Amino acid sequence: MAQKPGPAGPPPPDVPGAAQYAGLGLTFGAGIVFFTLLGSWLDNRLGTGPWGLMLGVFGGFALSLFWIYRRLVVEPRERTKREGK
Repeated sequence: MAQKPGPAGPPPPDVPGAAQYAGLGLTFGAGIVFFTLLGSWLDNRLGTGPWGLMLGVFGGFALSLFWIYRRLVVEPRERTKREGK
């Protein structure tokens, strides 16, 4: 006979919240790869050497980091302000 877990059992995992945060890493990496490829394409198209590639890597990193900051810090702060009013 199977026993049902009592109220003292572990709480259920927050699956939607975990999935939301798991996607942040994928988005971070995808942003860097996308802007790196864009910079490389511009270098081949314009013949500007490594400058487009470097701009793509660092620009993709900065924009991805900014997007993650907004998602983890700014949006929850704005949500609590809206719910508090």
